[in-house]
Amino acid sequence: MARPDKAAAVAELADELRDSNAAVLTEYRGLTVAQVSELRRSLGQSTRFRIVKNTLTKIAVKEAGVDEQISDLLEGPSAIAFVHGDVVEAAKGLRDFAKANSPLVIKGGVVDGKSISAEQVTKLADLESREVLLSKLAGALKAKQGQAAAVFQALPSKTVRLAQALADKRNEEAA
Repeated sequence: MARPDKAAAVAELADELRDSNAAVLTEYRGLTVAQVSELRRSLGQSTRFRIVKNTLTKIAVKEAGVDEQISDLLEGPSAIAFVHGDVVEAAKGLRDFAKANSPLVIKGGVVDGKSISAEQVTKLADLESREVLLSKLAGALKAKQGQAAAVFQALPSKTVRLAQALADKRNEEAA
């Protein structure tokens, strides 16, 4: 029978896996406590970075229903970044920290129930933030509306100019 503290830890991990938008697995071997604290601060409020025990995590991922995606990555010292906000921002934070601190290795993870590799996490980090993408979309939609308004406005004004040119031509011919 499992010890109550271990059962509680497994239940907490499973709940966090279910509740998060994404979970990115990393290997933290070689990082100091100060570096791990710095990483936690750099990830912000919407991402929780936790060092986990692989045996308990394997049980938790089965309970959460993501064992096919994560269980292969649970080798060596593992830590999981649980993302409760913007996945792109968390991926950028992890990528930038891994560039500055080579002991941090991104293994892969899960985004919205789908498995992603370490390369895909890096590609996510290369995306612009959600706010920037939304503002670009709004700008594109506004530009299309402006173009449509110009087209709709051009048709009546061209018709008026054509009618005026015809009237002027008739007046010249009559005179």
